[in-house]
Parts: sequence; C-alpha cells; structure tokens
Amino acid sequence: MPDESRNARPGSVATFTDADEALAAVQAIYDANCAFLRERFAAYARGEAVEERITRCYPYVEIKIEKNARVDTRLAYGFVAGPGTYATTLTRPDLFSRYYREQFQQLLKNHGQPITIGVSWQPIPIQFAFAEAMHVEGRLVPERLNTLRDVFDLPDLVDMDDSIVNGTHVARAGGPTPLAMFTAPRVDYSLHRLAHYTATQPDMFQNYVLFTNYQFYVDEFVRIGHELMQSAGNAEERKYRSQYVAFCEPGNRITYNANLGAKPPVGEPAARLPQMPAYHLMRDDACGITMVNIGIGPSNAKTITDHVAVLRPHVWLMLGHCAGLRRTQQLGDYVLAHGYVRDDHVLDADLPISVPVPPLAEVQVALETAVARVSGLSGYELKRIMRTGTVATIDNRNWELRDQGEITRRLSQSRAVALDMESATIAANGFRFRVPYGTLLCVSDRPLHGELKLQGMANQFYRERVDQHLKIGMLALELMRGQGLDRLHSRKLRAFAESAFQ
Repeated sequence: MPDESRNARPGSVATFTDADEALAAVQAIYDANCAFLRERFAAYARGEAVEERITRCYPYVEIKIEKNARVDTRLAYGFVAGPGTYATTLTRPDLFSRYYREQFQQLLKNHGQPITIGVSWQPIPIQFAFAEAMHVEGRLVPERLNTLRDVFDLPDLVDMDDSIVNGTHVARAGGPTPLAMFTAPRVDYSLHRLAHYTATQPDMFQNYVLFTNYQFYVDEFVRIGHELMQSAGNAEERKYRSQYVAFCEPGNRITYNANLGAKPPVGEPAARLPQMPAYHLMRDDACGITMVNIGIGPSNAKTITDHVAVLRPHVWLMLGHCAGLRRTQQLGDYVLAHGYVRDDHVLDADLPISVPVPPLAEVQVALETAVARVSGLSGYELKRIMRTGTVATIDNRNWELRDQGEITRRLSQSRAVALDMESATIAANGFRFRVPYGTLLCVSDRPLHGELKLQGMANQFYRERVDQHLKIGMLALELMRGQGLDRLHSRKLRAFAESAFQ
C-alpha cells in the first residue's frame, strides 16, 4: 500500500502562492535528482567503486487546510474534503506540466492557502530515472547486476498498488491524506508499460482516446491521419486540418502537418507491431485523438486502461464489434451502451460487481449526435440503425458452445441487446479511475439467430461499416472537446471523500 506519510522531508521545502513558480520548483527537484541518479549509474556501469548507497527521492506537493472552504459546488475536482494535511509525490513534470499547473491553480483558488513543494522520502527507482529506458540492467555485466539492489533503489510493488483509486487506502496515523489518485512510482510504472505495450512514448498520447478491438479501424485511422497531414486545397479544410500538428505511429514515427509548414518525418516505423499498438493524431494542447488497438478480451482491456489512466485523459471510448442479441437488429446496426453486464471478472477484486457503472449524459449525447450527423438520420428515424441498451461483456470467446439455455436466460434477464469482450471492462475501469467513458458498438453477427461471423461475410461487413463507425467516434470526441472540461469531468465519477487532483 502506498505510504503517503513518507512524503514530507523536513528542511527541504518551500511554499508558493503561484502555480507556475510551484511547478518550476517541482521541475528543478525532479531534474536534479534524476540527473544525479543517471550520472551515478553511468559510473556504476563503468565499474567504478561505490562506497555508499545511492538514493534520490521524488518531489512532493502538500497543502494544509485548517477550516472548511466554500468552493464552487459545480466542480468535480480541485478541492479537498475538509481540514487536514494532504500530499502526494510527483513525477515527470515535463510530461504533466499542464496537468500539475491546473491542479495547483485549483487548490490555490479554492482554498486560499499556499502549497508546499519539497523533496519526499519516496526514493526514485533507478529504472524510472531514465524516462525512455526501463531495463537499464541490460547495460550491466553480471557482477554489477548482482549488486544493483544493494546500491540503488529498485521498483517496489508496495508503492504501486491502486488502493487510493479503489477507495481502500488508509492513511497512517498522523500522516497526510492522498492529494492524488496515483503515487509517483505508480505513474512511472505505467508510463514505462505504455511505451512497452504501444511502441510509442507517453508524451505522444492525447487526452481523447479511442479503443478498438479490430485492426480494420486502425488501418482507417492511419489513412485519415496521413490525409490530415497533407496540404488542403481550400481555406476551410486547411483550417480544420491545421488543428492537428502531427501524426505519430508505433516506433515514434512522426509525420508533421504540411499545412503548418514543410517538415520531413522523423523516426522509424516499429520493426514489428507491439501487443497493443497506439496511433496519435496530435494537437499542441495534447487534446488530439489517440487510438489503441487493444486486441480481444477483457484482460487486454484492463491492462491498457490501467496504464492510460495515469495520463488523466479527458474521455475514452470503445469502438468495436459485438454480437447482436435481438431479432430486430441488423448487421451494421449500432449499439449505444447505457448499461453493462460485467461478466468479464477481471475487475471483481478492484470494483465490486455490485457497483453500478452508470451512463454519462455528456458522452451519451455526443455519441448520439455524432451518429445522427454522420448517418444523416435524426429523431425517430435514427432508431432504424441505432439501439440504446445494455451491453454484456463476457470473458469466454466461445460462449456459444456452452449450454444455450443458461446463458440466454441470463442475457434476457439483463435486457442485454449486445455482447462483446471489452466494453464493460473499459467502462468499469473508467468509472474506477474517474475517467469519462462511453461505448458505441456495431453489430457484426447474430449468433442466436443463425448469423455467425464467418470470414467472407465478416470481410464484406468490415469494409462497409468501419469508415462510418470511426468517423462517428472521432466526431463524438471533437464534440466533447468543444464542450469544455467542466461539463465532461462529471461529479458522478467522484467519491464523497475524494482526492483533489482530477
């Protein structure tokens, strides 16, 4: 369990009433301590003698509140629950500068108290001092590798669990209450796992995220991404394209927008695709669109969302295919999830199955609006191609081979209209991590009615539907981006005694 009582190191603190100055202090501490660790590791790798243990710690932020504050009750974050001391460790201020600045500004505005920046007691694991190289051990000869733990701090899972977001964290007596949902080591761990799973660096990720379970969607997203990077012929199209400054693919291959000036691509495409490749349509404000092909199954869905969550995205959506469960559905119809049957089991220990995962109005409206605009249908006519209902997510891909009576009875009792293997996991993890979420699926087979997903039928279906479905998802994200964050980050996702950071 993360120990936030290890934060405050006496004698190494400064107070601030300006968010930019506080952020600069965090950056200075982090840069100096990581530089020291990298320098000493280089000497260690060269075989130089080490006479004492080498440790440097993360920066931290703390605020002390003596009385209840009157805050804007429309806000979903940016304030603490009541009087007390609140603190958290911080990492990668270069990556999280916008995020940290906003959180500091909210605290200062809502409470009128200075925030304290200092050096914590939480060691920086030597691997995490290298932003792009987790496995530094590969540089060492066996003799040095065997003594690495005796010289440097290594990652410790005790400091990385999700007890804060799960609501099970208990602060040590006399220690501060967590100010954020993730400790610095937990964030660093996920940043390195993201680079491993997606073959793109975390600073490429955008705040609006699409997850899909089919390569067809990725192929179309890549086509659109490259098209947007090309020079446009008219002013209106050039203005739209120019909001996206670059397109990034696995291997950190970056293609720049020709509408913003000629600039050659940089980086090389990944020699082979990673487990869950990511593609990023980038904006200067990081509010572009990221698409990740998560593959198939709830385990992958949980894995990637566990790690993307530390980036604090503004929303994530699932776009994928599903089995239609109603006779009135047709292949190619859309399903807008307003409820979930969680039969995936991968989150049972973190989010009890009894906890409802509600639909979020802001996301639902954006998705329905996007379907209407792209399809050209509206009102009652929209019901011809889209159904709102419960989506069941199951962990058994071959559920059709089980006793049909048992499973169809459960699906009928839940009023499920569609079944897949990822959507409920992604929604439930969004609820758990306080990340707005939504699901729009496309019916690709109807196994209960004799229409199985066979190769010839599937290929024809994918070609006909993928383009429209992806346009709907991208438009929905752009609509939500235009609404502003105050509406999107819903209070429905926040607990009654919640950490202040979004």
